[in-house]
Amino acid sequence: MPSQSDLTPWPATEVEKYRALGYWTGETLGQLLSARATATPDAIAVVDDRNRWTYAELETRATSLAAGFLELGVRPGDRVLVQLPNIAEFVEVIFGLFYAGALPVLCLPTHRRSELVPIAQVSGAVAIVARHHHQWFNHATLGAILRDHAPALRHLIIVPDQPGAALPGGTRALDELRATPRELPQVSASDIAFLQLSDDNIPKLIPRTHDDYLYSVRRSAELCELDNTSVYLAALPVAHNFSMGSPGILGALFAGGTVALAIDPSPTTAFSAIERFSVTITGLEPPLAKRWVERAEASTKYDLSTLRVLLIGGASCPDELARRIRPALGATLQQVFVAAEGLVCYTRLDDPAEVVLATQGRPMSVHDQVAVVDEAGNHVPPGTDGLLITKGPYTIRGYYRNPEANASSFTEDGWYRTGEVVTLRADGNLVVKGRLGGEKISIEAIEAHLLEAAAT
Repeated sequence: MPSQSDLTPWPATEVEKYRALGYWTGETLGQLLSARATATPDAIAVVDDRNRWTYAELETRATSLAAGFLELGVRPGDRVLVQLPNIAEFVEVIFGLFYAGALPVLCLPTHRRSELVPIAQVSGAVAIVARHHHQWFNHATLGAILRDHAPALRHLIIVPDQPGAALPGGTRALDELRATPRELPQVSASDIAFLQLSDDNIPKLIPRTHDDYLYSVRRSAELCELDNTSVYLAALPVAHNFSMGSPGILGALFAGGTVALAIDPSPTTAFSAIERFSVTITGLEPPLAKRWVERAEASTKYDLSTLRVLLIGGASCPDELARRIRPALGATLQQVFVAAEGLVCYTRLDDPAEVVLATQGRPMSVHDQVAVVDEAGNHVPPGTDGLLITKGPYTIRGYYRNPEANASSFTEDGWYRTGEVVTLRADGNLVVKGRLGGEKISIEAIEAHLLEAAAT
């Protein structure tokens, strides 16, 4: 099990404050799904090209996987690499691990040996769940290589390309893992729920607790005005924080809506999904949004009339592109700044056009603390470019098992150094200018471009 030292804690006074405010409710991610399955068992929870599951079906599938993980020897606190593309199995696997008390380590399908070996070694992962092939790559072969370099990695669990398809020796099909439901471990909301990855060439592990992440999810769902009629399309890689919880798949499930998954983010694939699943909201990065707008302007082949909100994150949305979004796609633009380590900012849906076009929004919680400083850590005058630092009820206080990164990325009093160059306006909205030392090119952006290229 991860030790207490694996999670840099919030100060006790802040924990008490967040609980008193109702930010940290003591609910776990597994309990969130169970509550929705009880309240609306027949509502559609997840759809993709091959599956359509109700909330009751999703809970049943997840709890049967939880029992299977436990029978396999995966224990509460164990780490499991999850390297799945945008398919329904991703949702059932992560909830199966939540129920089992194990920690999904959310990897991207584009990760290869150079990324996965250190991730597996640092996390001490005992298993990996991957699709047999995704696009052009054989993940079963990669999983076998990982076992040679990560001694703790014992199990390679594969989602076949087709039901019943033959798999390599030494692997186990995901469906074979299912077991009769059993009493599941007690999970505390203050425990680490899962590990995300930072947007770095060598990713760092980001520990998210049930309490802190669910607060971020609930607040995101509120600001994006999700409800039980919402259909969120995960077009960007679903393992990333933007697609996972801002508001992402978890926001849609919290609201009692539907998660739709597109296997790639190309306009052809995504527009088809929007039409077939009556998608109401999705999130993109600017280059991909530009492709969508250009395709929509050139063709009326697809009915996109259900799409109400388009979130743009990862970089600022150019003014020229922002002005084309509603005419082309029929959707309201909502800009968002998402730090994988925590802080999330949104423009509000009722903000003036100038705010939506010119900024990446303001922090979503009144208890988010943000400051702009120079490279020496001194506060800069209002309206001046500087480096964004932050802390708050859902921003981590340290990476997982990485004291060197903690020393450079966090101040002694708990502020996270984002590395983003920003201007903080008088109205509280951020204008993100780029990264210290150069422009940020996120793993998510690279993944999106590779997936789109493969689909065209």
